[in-house]
Amino acid sequence: MDRQEARRRAEALVSQMTLEEKASQLRYDAPAVERLGIPAYNWWNEALHGVARAGTATMFPQAIGLAAIFDEEFQEKVGDVVSTEGRAKYNGQSAMGDRDIYKGLTFWSPNINIFRDPRWGRGHETLGEDPFLTSRLGVAYIRGLQGHGEYLKTAACAKHFAVHSGPEAIRHEFDAVASPKDMEETYLPAFQAAVEEGHVEAVMGAYNRVNGEPACGSRTLLKETLRGKWHFEGHVVSDCWAISDFHKFHHVTDTAPESAALAINNGCDVNCGDTYLHLLQAVQEGRVTEETITESCVRAMTTRFLLGMFDEHCPYDAIGYEEVDTDAHDQVAQTAAEKSMVLLKNDGLLPLDPGKIRTIAVIGPNADSRLALAGNYHGTSSRSVTMLQGIRDYAASHGIRVFYSSGCSLVADREEGLARMDDRLSEALLCASGADVVIACVGLDETLEGEQGDTSNFSASGDKRHLHLPDSQVRLMEALEKTGKPLVTVVLAGSSLNVPQGNAQLLAWYPGQAGGRALARILFGEVSPSGKLPLTFYRRVEDLPEFTDYSMKGRTYRYYEGEVLYPFGYGLTYVPFGIRVSATEGDRVTVRVENLGSAEAENVVQVYTRSDSPLAPPNPRLSAFARVCLKAGETKEITLKVDPLAFTEVNEKGERIPVETLTGYVGFQQPGEASEKLTGQKTEKVCLTRC
Repeated sequence: MDRQEARRRAEALVSQMTLEEKASQLRYDAPAVERLGIPAYNWWNEALHGVARAGTATMFPQAIGLAAIFDEEFQEKVGDVVSTEGRAKYNGQSAMGDRDIYKGLTFWSPNINIFRDPRWGRGHETLGEDPFLTSRLGVAYIRGLQGHGEYLKTAACAKHFAVHSGPEAIRHEFDAVASPKDMEETYLPAFQAAVEEGHVEAVMGAYNRVNGEPACGSRTLLKETLRGKWHFEGHVVSDCWAISDFHKFHHVTDTAPESAALAINNGCDVNCGDTYLHLLQAVQEGRVTEETITESCVRAMTTRFLLGMFDEHCPYDAIGYEEVDTDAHDQVAQTAAEKSMVLLKNDGLLPLDPGKIRTIAVIGPNADSRLALAGNYHGTSSRSVTMLQGIRDYAASHGIRVFYSSGCSLVADREEGLARMDDRLSEALLCASGADVVIACVGLDETLEGEQGDTSNFSASGDKRHLHLPDSQVRLMEALEKTGKPLVTVVLAGSSLNVPQGNAQLLAWYPGQAGGRALARILFGEVSPSGKLPLTFYRRVEDLPEFTDYSMKGRTYRYYEGEVLYPFGYGLTYVPFGIRVSATEGDRVTVRVENLGSAEAENVVQVYTRSDSPLAPPNPRLSAFARVCLKAGETKEITLKVDPLAFTEVNEKGERIPVETLTGYVGFQQPGEASEKLTGQKTEKVCLTRC
């Protein structure tokens, strides 16, 4: 059904409710209204990289890993699998009367905040540091979740609106001050695309204030921008207990009824939290009208009608539980992991030749860790394959002996409480001494980088203090390097880390349930790595502005002018590719891509642009990309269309000023000395014009 019909039906239903019943439907845990045939519904559901917190489900790579694939079509495919499993679980569980939290169809994903600073613990939930890449992949995931049918398959939610990228520890009281230029150029484009192109059904507000206004009660963001400029028609939900922050921490109100009034009067419809329990008191105090509550209730119920919750003929109701955790979905998860991993360094050690290796040492605290596969906001996979297990399974089929040691704790200075410091180090060195090659699996997990208070974060806030491994792992890596054995470093993390050791280094992210199988296939050359960095890898945090400074100056590849460790868009492959621009016409670039190797492989064509305007960022920005798969020796011609926003520059008032011509840079990487030095390749320069 279309939105007009759904809204008419919602208005008719809501008109039969009492004020108390309308207000009750704006809680995240909305109770049943039995006299009207409305079942209870819990709006709080998660699906960041698979159906989360609701039992068994296929677990894909964490969002930042999915971003490293640089592929809109594949991103939508992942979203489609997630929505299929979400529907299957909802259909089965609601039929049994189970309408608990995390078991609904309104998924609070994707997180399209900009990963502006590598210290931010929740950065791995995002799609990286670039507004254009985030926009394209965010829209694709929304389409995968919501489907293309008469009804919504599930309802996606773009979060956190807006301007939140840490620090986690002070997010409940922090005022993120961003200039009009930075708002329009960096912080808002992905949300605008989610609304105008993705037709996202919901938007979630952030905890912080934005230029003085609490995000979940911001007239500027919710009324003037979201519903005014962008004509958003869905519902707005608060972040959890964010509205109570108004009076408890932001001190923009004095009481809970005042906070509830500020939020709902500015367009926040559903409250994750308990502040809307005070809506009726706010009405009695004259702060909120019944008409305002009615409108929010109509918006919320419109979403439920669009999901087919009150219809017997919704085709998605036919999706059965047998569609959860399937072999086919597991294969998509494996493909995602293979495409996402980024080869950062390789002196020729990789790929390993299974015919020449008789022994392998797999060492490190993340080698046999299921938690390191997951990232945060994850589901429970029944098929998790750790790095160790994936390597062991592959090695067994080729007669290769595997030695294993954790080597150290993830962060503590010893594994056993009564033991001496570094009590697993000697075991690790014994394993290394008997091996032809050492695979060190190190990094972080959601207990070291994540949401404040969401897990037992080592750092309490979830943010990182630096860009190095924990000390226990630094000592392990230094000891392994001193052995002189060929060393492959596999980093499992969701953000920028500076790990100097290793003849070869592979960034595996938090790769999901099939991470171990994917890693083994890449290590032994069954698959050529093809992931690209969706964020800049810096050398140290001291090179960055203050964490609380929301100006983009000196941040991300567009504005950072120092020396980087690994640049945005970077990633090596085993298979050499060639690229040549064959034509340009207006805003389109046609390139001829050739696989120069002896095996099928994938790569990502990237187009960066820059204008001559003094308003332009100091560095060229990503304006088009396309993943291409070619067989050995194959050549393919593809045409890329440059982002229309690339033909604008933003002034200090936040106004977009048209530009007529752009200098384009075409290749498999970001232009510049850093990328050229690491890859040995250059980008080709072209001229592009506005159409």
